Amino acid sequence: MTFSLAIVGAGQFSARFAELFAAHPGVAAVHVADLLPERAERLVAAEGLAGTFPSYEAVLDSPAIDAVALFTQRWTHGPLVLAALRADKHVFSAVPMAITVEEVAAIVDAVRASGLTYMMGETSHYHPATVHARNKIAEGAFGRVFYAEGDYVHDMDLGFYDAYRYSGGTEWKATASCPPLLYSTHSVGGVLGAWRTRAVSVSAIGVRDERGDGVFDRSVSMFDNDVSNATALFEVEGGGSFRTNEFRRVGYPAFIRESRFRFFGTEASMEQLATVALWQDKKGVRDISGLLEPRKRTDPDDPSLRHVAPELRAAFTAGCAPVHDRSRLPRVYDTLSNGHEGSHHFLADDFVTAVDTGTLPPVNAWVAARYTLPGIVAHESARQGGKRLEIPDFGDPPAS
Repeated sequence: MTFSLAIVGAGQFSARFAELFAAHPGVAAVHVADLLPERAERLVAAEGLAGTFPSYEAVLDSPAIDAVALFTQRWTHGPLVLAALRADKHVFSAVPMAITVEEVAAIVDAVRASGLTYMMGETSHYHPATVHARNKIAEGAFGRVFYAEGDYVHDMDLGFYDAYRYSGGTEWKATASCPPLLYSTHSVGGVLGAWRTRAVSVSAIGVRDERGDGVFDRSVSMFDNDVSNATALFEVEGGGSFRTNEFRRVGYPAFIRESRFRFFGTEASMEQLATVALWQDKKGVRDISGLLEPRKRTDPDDPSLRHVAPELRAAFTAGCAPVHDRSRLPRVYDTLSNGHEGSHHFLADDFVTAVDTGTLPPVNAWVAARYTLPGIVAHESARQGGKRLEIPDFGDPPAS
């Protein structure tokens, strides 16, 4: 059985997935819609896709479309997801799931009521460090995990200015001030994707930006936000804690590795930095960098990346790492571009497989809520000066 899909938002990120969805044997046709029709037309021509739609409303009204893949601005996902589910469409959504507790709750309720497939495209769930830690935790190699750390350290100067200008139009500074903690699924998802627990409370602190260039300026920001760096400390169910950093002004080479993770247990620990990863136990230290290092998949100078800032191209050129199990992927993916530390192939395949088989994808609505809600509540905690706040939970997904 195959299904048809419409990509919504023909920007820099969606172009990498258009190729993967179109090539997947479970997808019959891929269409595109964008607020700028010329971008949709350009993507269709570049990838040989089925055609364009003039608007999102036209996509939702079309009986020929079974699913949508949303690659729109990060604060728009909640309402767009809900509209698609109400139109009886399956949904793949870029991160975050939404930016309010109410939107997250509504999506979970809509997925439960409709039985449709929803998947959030969290790259860190498939990050080599997350995969390795998940495997080791399942084996019991850490002993009892009691603490973890997740960082998303990406300076605005390293490609983000260009990206926001590309997607934000003349008002790009208002949108570039998106609060770091509202976009924290990369750091949270990497931790919880391995640990398989949930955050129950949080205290967070934000650092006011001092660049003075109109970004992270409360008088300009559509989010009333002047924070560019933030740190959150979470309590987890069953005891233990994890800390996340969301940094947008930081002296760090994000083009080498923008997300990184550390896990600590009673018997062993694992730590990852930009260029090295270590496994440590009571006997000594072992360098596991090679196991987690993605292999280059695409040349950074490839013409398909000409619209992407040079500092961001590494995210679109990385292939899988030795720790990844590619045996379940379609063989056609063996020759196609990948990205974000080898995650793109798994993201596309897991969504298509879930729709085709009627099973839950790994980052389903309930898991996505647990990756997204901690950041939403942490943002509120930071606005309240670090007050410790409880994080709501919508339970586990229904049994398949």
